[in-house]
Amino acid sequence: MSAVAALLRKDLLVELRTKESVPAMALFSVTTYVIFHFGLDRDTLDGGLAAGVLWVTLLLAAMLGINRLFVAEREQGGFDGFLLAPVDRTSLLVAKGLALLAYLAIVELVAVPAFAILLLEPPVWQALPDLLLVLVLADIALAVIGTLVSAIAIQTRARDLIVPLLALPLLVPVIISASRLTEPLVRADGAAGLPGQWLAVLAIYDLIFGLLAYGLFDFLLED
Repeated sequence: MSAVAALLRKDLLVELRTKESVPAMALFSVTTYVIFHFGLDRDTLDGGLAAGVLWVTLLLAAMLGINRLFVAEREQGGFDGFLLAPVDRTSLLVAKGLALLAYLAIVELVAVPAFAILLLEPPVWQALPDLLLVLVLADIALAVIGTLVSAIAIQTRARDLIVPLLALPLLVPVIISASRLTEPLVRADGAAGLPGQWLAVLAIYDLIFGLLAYGLFDFLLED
């Protein structure tokens, strides 16, 4: 746990000083909502369309953070230093996953209110507890799968191409589940309860890929 805490602290401090990922992700999200606001030529969205716009935007914004997750380790020799340290290699997986989870949470503090202001009527505040649960479950999947894919892609020269090619197909079930869960929360006639079956799908997907990432990560650090 001390190794995870040290690695996580390092990543958060680097992001705080360089501001390479989070501001770009937040700006991309807000800009995309503005484009949807004018491009769809509709003052408000609701139901399935609103949920789809929200989650597709958050997914594409997450790609920006995933793409740069291991760049510092690759370019500055961080992998070599980590492999020489007497710590469990999966501590790097956990730290990077938590860092990406923190990035997503910070971005959503900007992106979700912007989405509600620009595209929703009535606002989503009355369904906020349920929406927070969906965001947490979906963010865990984005963080786990994103960390795994980023660790694979950083070993290649075509990192910018490999990340979306690998991550997007793996994240399709996450976006479908999250959209189905969000759809009753953003209906124009008022929020309804969460569909239990899609909640279970999202939670099981988190568990499966969490175990898969834990089992594979050691091999991804080999030369």
